[in-house]
Amino acid sequence: MTPRAYATATSCVAGTPLSFVATGAATVVVTDAISGLVMHRSPVSSPAWTLDVPVSWPSSLYRATFAAAGAVPRIDSAGDDEAWFVVRSAMPVAPILVSVPFATWQAYNRAGEPSEGLYYAEEPTRATAVTFDRPGGGPPPERWEEPLLRWLRAAGYPVEFCSNLDLHLDPAVLDGRRALIVCAHDEYWTWEQRDAVEAFVRRGGNLAVLGANTAWWQMRLEDGGRTMVCHRDATTDPMSTVDPGRVTVEWSSAPVNRPENAMTGVSFRRGAGAWGDGMAVIGQETFTARFASHWVFDGTGVSDGDKFGQGTLGYETDAADIVDVDGVPRATGRDGTPPSFVVLATADLRHWRRYGQGGAATMGVFDLGAGTVFTAATVNWGKGLSDPVVDRITRNVLDRFTSGGARDGWTVIGPPAELHALTSCDGAFYAVAADGGLRAREACPQNLPWRRVGEAPALLCIASPREAAGAMLQGLWALTTTGRLCYRDPAFDAVPWTDVTAAPPGAHSLALCDAGLFAATSDDTLWYLPALELRTGAWRPIGTAGGALALTTLGGRLYGITAADRIVSRPPVAAPHPFTDVCDAAGSRTLAAHAGRLVGAGPGTPLRHRLPPLS
Repeated sequence: MTPRAYATATSCVAGTPLSFVATGAATVVVTDAISGLVMHRSPVSSPAWTLDVPVSWPSSLYRATFAAAGAVPRIDSAGDDEAWFVVRSAMPVAPILVSVPFATWQAYNRAGEPSEGLYYAEEPTRATAVTFDRPGGGPPPERWEEPLLRWLRAAGYPVEFCSNLDLHLDPAVLDGRRALIVCAHDEYWTWEQRDAVEAFVRRGGNLAVLGANTAWWQMRLEDGGRTMVCHRDATTDPMSTVDPGRVTVEWSSAPVNRPENAMTGVSFRRGAGAWGDGMAVIGQETFTARFASHWVFDGTGVSDGDKFGQGTLGYETDAADIVDVDGVPRATGRDGTPPSFVVLATADLRHWRRYGQGGAATMGVFDLGAGTVFTAATVNWGKGLSDPVVDRITRNVLDRFTSGGARDGWTVIGPPAELHALTSCDGAFYAVAADGGLRAREACPQNLPWRRVGEAPALLCIASPREAAGAMLQGLWALTTTGRLCYRDPAFDAVPWTDVTAAPPGAHSLALCDAGLFAATSDDTLWYLPALELRTGAWRPIGTAGGALALTTLGGRLYGITAADRIVSRPPVAAPHPFTDVCDAAGSRTLAAHAGRLVGAGPGTPLRHRLPPLS
């Protein structure tokens, strides 16, 4: 008789025992599923057997294969005679934690068998609850996760592993980590698991979703985590009348209404799927680069419009709702995708409709609280790592996520342009171009092109207040080469500029903050004009301008760029106060602020932004 086995937990800590149930078994072989090394071989006391996991075992995914008396345990294919588990480090130190999707494996276990599998979705005899205390529940035959797990170890990244159930049962596994990797096909998530991951990112962790169809279904865990519940139908889930937010339907569906886009940026709702015979198309598709100057593409050599990653797409992909803005994709947010989402690469997979579900793939990155999320948007990302571009993208993401992350340095958000003045107002960036035209584009991190929206005759600088104050309207204010202060409404129409008052002699930079106007002059003097005295032109000197060649305001402070390529700052007080050094200016010569970030540009330099360093 062929043995039937399962582990009583999907993970354990090195140095602790793990129990198994193995009926009909006489021997067992335990292998490290990533390296292929045999770690343990022994007889089995059936049906209960305990493995004393040595403290020296590395954190990894393991496979215990059982055999009957006189048989040799096989290690080359899946079956009910094996049990999969993760060993977690006794003293976690690796900055990267990899989550293994045991819940999805269990959902597919015995798919289609009446009352045994959670699949298929509309089959009336499908199970609504399945137990982990049964044979099976290992990875699917395609082994979507395996190539990535092996690549991580071969690439030398210090990683540790957990079961995705650990994120629900013991969210402290995330403590001290810099990055969490969700890989391949992690389709089933609990409310607690999602809360833990989102909180981790919001407080400064980073999330790399190197997969797709992620967090598609909400599930619940019962019996101490040994039973997985997913009705897939709100009308049959008793939680509908108790706590509607915990109903086990798609995350984006009523009554849950918590789209997975808020965590991943994308969703299978806009994605594509090719199943059965249609899986042959996986090897034919490619991504198209849409923002090649972004840090994710550093060192890849690709340009916008280049194809890469053939074989990476499939068999399911995720995507965001996007629109074309002058040839550049922009996430609309109508599907729950955060406004900070940046489209990096896309794939048009509408023709997959003939194979299953037509749609798209949207590779992207966005900020969530103090952390960053990258999504590869394809189940097959690991199998594409032989492509040098996919390899380098993955390294760029992990290297950044394990170093300074979002707060470390400048990020490109737009193409180079000949700009010498910049500000933000009413959700848009406005800039003065070298040809005297006024340019504008949405104030977002996507690489959108500039549009000419009017004239900027003889303007030296432009600025805008965060809040209106008296006669200081929330619009575009500018200093001219003729020594005047003028105003324009913030519009993409060609509205006129209005002369307001005189500027300080030699003024070249302007900032508006705390109901006042600040101007820097060529003799390095900072001047101040209260908003209530705007029409008088009675500017008064208030000390040194700190060498600032351009000014802006952010969070109630003045910021400037110096000739030494530094950002300096001081409070907006109408009295002498020194400027302090903040950070490098990355070659920018003009400065603005938007949504908590400094924004820099200059002649021929890309538009960039960054968070101001913490003091």
